This record gives sequence, structure tokens and C-alpha cells, in this order.
Amino acid sequence: MAEKRKIWHWIALGVLSLIWGTSYILMKKGLESFSSFQVGALRISITYLCLLPIAIRNLHYLNRSNLLSIITIGLFGSIIPAFLFPLAETKISSSMAGMLNSLSPVFTLIFGITIYQRKAIKAQIAGVFLGLLGATGLLYNGSFTFNIFGLLVVLATLLAGISSNEVSRVENLNGIKITALAFFVTSPPAILYLLCSDLAASVHTLNWVRNLCFIGILGVLGTSVALGIYYLLIRDTSPIFASSVTYFIPIVAALWGIADNEHFTSAMIISVICIFTGVFIINRPDLFRKRRLIKDEQI
Repeated sequence: MAEKRKIWHWIALGVLSLIWGTSYILMKKGLESFSSFQVGALRISITYLCLLPIAIRNLHYLNRSNLLSIITIGLFGSIIPAFLFPLAETKISSSMAGMLNSLSPVFTLIFGITIYQRKAIKAQIAGVFLGLLGATGLLYNGSFTFNIFGLLVVLATLLAGISSNEVSRVENLNGIKITALAFFVTSPPAILYLLCSDLAASVHTLNWVRNLCFIGILGVLGTSVALGIYYLLIRDTSPIFASSVTYFIPIVAALWGIADNEHFTSAMIISVICIFTGVFIINRPDLFRKRRLIKDEQI
């Protein structure tokens, strides 16, 4: 049965697209003063502080039935990707990272079928292969070599696919509460790393205050607010619909990349179109079936 979409679902999707599409250029700017691990740890620490009051008020919701899910959501959906994306952007463009992130719905479906026992039809499987083909095109460097750092983004989207499915298992918690508790449980190691890292060297770089502010925006909007909206969408619609935000993230990321003089090729555009088509089929698997039924009725 088709899911009912409300107006606020689409508005939330648009807001998420703008926030997460901008996050890649923010990470790039943060890397001008801080190491990739420092960018990730700062993002996590800022998010942790923002969500701490909410987490404390809702600690009584943590129990044996949802603790493993909360840890999984925190680690796979936020903590590990927060380190993988900046590390990848030390060698690939911010727009490329945004384009590869469009694989999220593909892995959401794959893990939904293989681990979470969700049903899928043949058209969705075809969409998965088309999406993976597009990702291969983005990663391909020629001479049968692949961009290893681009694979870090692929790994991040793979982990996000598990996290997205796991959110729907958590009961009696809305999106912001899930986000707050997930960060409360999983953030301490990242905060400890940040305290032990060489921040003194970073604060002597040019424009470090400005770049720290970019990371601050990344933590507050790109993580705290955005994840709350995202998990709310998952719970009110489905993991597949919520992850379709990745249709628009690459567009926003590419526009920021153009503004920052990043390089694009026709092969990149063709590869992204392949991913978009695959994601579209995953989200609209009955489209071809409906057209076939209409054609049969006309006959």
C-alpha cells in the first residue's frame, strides 16, 4: 500500500537537503585549520553539548530493549561517518562527497531486505544495481583503479543504511530524543580524542576562528537539528522515503562546489544521473507496474 505523504514531509525533506548539502563545503572549510579527525571530533562534541539537556531529561527511556539500537544508530549513523567524511575530503572534492552520499537509499534498501526482513520487488533490486553502477563511475580513476578515499564515503553511506533501518525499531521515542540519547551514549570517545589532540597547532592557523564557526554550524544544524528531522521523517514515513533526501543533497553540494571553483566532468554528471535513476526506482517501484496496467486497460 502506498504511503501517504503530507506537506510537512516534503518541506522537511527540502530543509534537510539544504542543510546536508551545505555540510560538505563546511567540512572542507574546517579542514583548512583542523585535521580530519579534529573536524569530526569537534562536530561530535558540539552536537553532544547541544543535545545534552534533552538527553539528560530522557535518560529514563534508555533500557535493555532499546540500548543496542541507540548505540547502533549513534555509531553507524553519526559518530563513524563524522570521521569518514572529513578524512575523505582531504583527497576528494566536497561536491564529490555529496554526490557519493546519494547512495544512502541504496544501502538502506539492501540492509532492509537482508537484515531487517523488509520486502522488495524486482524493480527495486534493479534500482540498487543502477545506483551501484553510478557510484562505480564516480569512483573510477582509469586503468582499473578506484579512488580509495571516495570509498570512505561509500562506507559512511553503508553504515547510514543500517542506522536508518534501526531507527524504525526504537519505540516510544521521537527523532530528537533518539538523536540526543544516541550522542549521549556514543560521543565520549570522540570527546576524549579531541581533548588529547593538538588543538594548539590548529588555533595558530589563518582564519581558524572562522573555520571553527563553520564546524560549529555543522554540529548544530548539520547534525543536531538535521538528524532530529531525519529520524522524525523515518518514523512518520519510512527509511526509504527519508533517505531519498539524497536526491537533492548532491545538487546543493555541487552548487557550493561550483561557487568554490571545484572541477566537474561529464562522466561525473552521467554517474550521478545513474544513481538518481536507481534511487528513483527504489522509491517508486510500482511506477512501471502502473504503466503496464494502464496500457493493458487501454488494449
